[in-house]
Amino acid sequence: MSWKAVWIPSLDVNLSFKLDGLSLLFACLISGIGALIQIYALAYLEGHSSRFSFHLYLTLFMLAMLGVVTSDNILLLFVFWELTTITSYLLIGFNHEKDKSRKNALQSLIVTGAGGLALLAGLILLGEMAGSYEISTIVAQSTLIAQHEWFLPSLILILLGAFTKSAQFPFHFWLPNAMAAPTPVSAYLHSATMVKAGVYLLARVSPIYSQRALVLHARHFGGFTAIWCALLALKQTDLKLMLAYSTNVALGKLVLLIGMGTELAMMAALLFILAHSFYKAALFMVVGNIDKATGTRDIRMLHGLKAVLVLSVTAAILAALSKSGVPPLLGFLSKEYMYKSGLEVSVILTSIFLMVNVTMVALALALIVKPFFATYEA
Repeated sequence: MSWKAVWIPSLDVNLSFKLDGLSLLFACLISGIGALIQIYALAYLEGHSSRFSFHLYLTLFMLAMLGVVTSDNILLLFVFWELTTITSYLLIGFNHEKDKSRKNALQSLIVTGAGGLALLAGLILLGEMAGSYEISTIVAQSTLIAQHEWFLPSLILILLGAFTKSAQFPFHFWLPNAMAAPTPVSAYLHSATMVKAGVYLLARVSPIYSQRALVLHARHFGGFTAIWCALLALKQTDLKLMLAYSTNVALGKLVLLIGMGTELAMMAALLFILAHSFYKAALFMVVGNIDKATGTRDIRMLHGLKAVLVLSVTAAILAALSKSGVPPLLGFLSKEYMYKSGLEVSVILTSIFLMVNVTMVALALALIVKPFFATYEA
């Protein structure tokens, strides 16, 4: 399904929107989880003087993300891409009276904004190589593009834009720092929206660029990001930071899967996107409940909350089981496809997935056992 209207004909920029399987998956996640986060935020921010502004920023962010995943014109996609950068800056820095919130919001703006400039250059090169800025037309010209002298420069620039947005090493640091945002923002950005925009872009351009080119760049960065951030996650004592670094891990695995370039790997990536969105949003909202109930997110100070937060512990257990890949939950299916796709390419890749997933199981256990089931030790 597609819709098109002329916007700036002299620059070949059209209001072109297309809904296919990939964009429909992301649109459903953005809208569905976004609606749940809005409802959750009504209670979480009860009594806050700037509640209206928060819901306005979040709605604008949702609309910008919907624009990114449905745009069929690469320059229009870039416009919405930058709108997500601006609105995420407003959301991360929502508690603007705090120095940390302002500093970290500015950091995310600079990193993702700089990546956006690289992306713009790459998209312009891509459009000039294809003779059109319409994605559907560019895909049809993929053979011609592969022989062009601008092929590699455009790929590197687009990867820079995607890597900064999806917090791949060495740009991984801005994502945990974005935890200065209110918990509903963290739940939404980390589960279904901004940080997966780079993954969406890589999936969208994968038919345009050769598998070999994507493998050379995406596979190594994705694999290293997953391993490094898994180790960093285990060192954290703040529940939100633990989840934030685990999001880095998930994004690394997704970039690795897309870099593998096989049909099964793409299926595994899409299934993992779906599973991760559900369990990560749930875990962040549980952490928000813990923070509201106890006034702290320090895992060393939390214990015995199962009797107080009954609904939260139930949701946390289900989400943690899915995160750990326990059958018959969706997380189990996504990890099985992940291992199978790895075996198609290399045993080493399967070993990376297995090692990282074992680390995430340990993290999931820590998130559940210590706050809810541990007893007080004087």
